[in-house]
Amino acid sequence: MLIPLNRETFEQLVPLAATGAQYRYLWGTFSDFLRRLLISFAAVIVTIVIGYFLGTTLGSAFQLVGGIIAGCYWLWGPIFLASKTNWAYRRYQYGGFWRGEVLDRFVSDDVVGTGEKVNNRGDLVVTQKREKRLNLEIGDDTGFTIRVNVPYKRNHQGIRRGDVAEMVVVSTRPDLGRLAQLSDVYVRDSAVWVSNYPYVQRSAFLDVEKRLDQRRPERDRPFDPYYPDERYPDERYPDERYPNDRYYDERYYDDRYPADYQDERYPRNRDRDDRTDDDGYYDNGYDGYDGYDGDRYPDPRQMGRSRKRPR
Repeated sequence: MLIPLNRETFEQLVPLAATGAQYRYLWGTFSDFLRRLLISFAAVIVTIVIGYFLGTTLGSAFQLVGGIIAGCYWLWGPIFLASKTNWAYRRYQYGGFWRGEVLDRFVSDDVVGTGEKVNNRGDLVVTQKREKRLNLEIGDDTGFTIRVNVPYKRNHQGIRRGDVAEMVVVSTRPDLGRLAQLSDVYVRDSAVWVSNYPYVQRSAFLDVEKRLDQRRPERDRPFDPYYPDERYPDERYPDERYPNDRYYDERYYDDRYPADYQDERYPRNRDRDDRTDDDGYYDNGYDGYDGYDGDRYPDPRQMGRSRKRPR
């Protein structure tokens, strides 16, 4: 299922400024922090040198402002990278909300990088950096499928085949006939996010998902025994109906469908289980199959309920 999104909703899902999840993701490891810290130190040195050549007044102002900005690069660097990545995703004019299901899942051990080192004998050896990654194949009822490859995490164990998967997609075409890029995937049944980079603002994504579910037609909604049906009172539930969409209840049984069991020739207190195959009653107050003989026999309503005659 692919639902187009208006531009306002799309920009709420993918904001230009960095979100908290994006900042934490781009903060990286301790080595990434040390690299940004080294860049900040080198930028401060360059700023001081340039300010020295600009003169006393202009150089001092440049050193003050430039030194603060360059010295804090280790702190605002992830914000800059996240905003740049978000802008690259937001530059597509059309976006949509796509819902499919997990067709296949498997874990692979992929090569994510190579390196070189010298062994004990002095030989140069090429090493491979391997990483455990999760592979998902997601498709919908139209036959469209995609493959997602992300780093494997422990919470991915709960993902199963047949789980509902949702994501935001972008395209250069108004009909979204050709998708240019995908966002992170939300596996709805296990409430797990699968991504290489957290593009969407997750709280806004869940709000949009809820609004779209409320707008779906009744026949497309998943079965919920506690979902009220507009045709019946709110206290009724679908599991109390007949197969033909009726309720097992005396109020509906007597008032809504009297023609199914009530014969106008007989008293209303008669039970339909007391009939014969010819639509008559086994009762000592009934004479033949032509009608009720009230003159010859007492009224069965005064005698109490009679027993069936064995067939």
